[in-house]
Amino acid sequence: MRLTLRVWRQRDADTPGAMSTYDVDGISADMSFLEMLDTLNEDLILRGEDPVAFDHDCREGICGACSLVINGDAHGPERTTTCQLHMRSFRDGDTIDVEPWRAAAFPVVKDLVVDRSAFDRVIQAGGYISAPTGSAPEAHATPVPKADADSAFEHAECIGCGACVAACPNGSAMLFTSAKVNHLNVLPQGSPERETRVLDMVAQMDAEGFGGCTLTGECATACPKGIPLPSISAMNKEWLRARRKAPRG
Repeated sequence: MRLTLRVWRQRDADTPGAMSTYDVDGISADMSFLEMLDTLNEDLILRGEDPVAFDHDCREGICGACSLVINGDAHGPERTTTCQLHMRSFRDGDTIDVEPWRAAAFPVVKDLVVDRSAFDRVIQAGGYISAPTGSAPEAHATPVPKADADSAFEHAECIGCGACVAACPNGSAMLFTSAKVNHLNVLPQGSPERETRVLDMVAQMDAEGFGGCTLTGECATACPKGIPLPSISAMNKEWLRARRKAPRG
């Protein structure tokens, strides 16, 4: 396939960026989108030009590092991660726009790379269980109802890629935060800290400058792991319950 790419190029966070146009040829339909970008970068290096910077790591749809807006959609036209998007989803002669995540809390580092450390700070605010438990307990020592276990596993699938933020017209991180809160709060091991967890993580999310949630649903539509929209409502209930119990001051 021969494609025309319009790629966002930006030297650093303090320099204005712009779209640059490149033609790539010889692209196989079996290539992943990142392999196509590798081909572009090989051509740029051979021409003595600066390659396009983009995030990637495992390239297996697990780590959440790849983060591109492709033709206006987070991760592209398929419900998957960018690394698992293949060029068979496009046609010969297509023009493809490639941009970074667009959110105030995700500043551009260079080209298509953004700083997502805001997610790390949200996790640090409460996305863990601090009670010491010693060695790993026997698997059946603490019975967990199947519905709760299924919910925990469903929310634990979140890979923190940020597609929910990029897709949201408000730049909200509610789906990400709710996945991390609900994953632990539904389990007996996470129950002792469930109130402080939701209050602290939501407060940190707000402090990072993410937008407010208006439940448009774009986040759940873009999520490559299928975190459901009701996750946000469940976290809101947790927050209200914890807020009522919190000391007034």
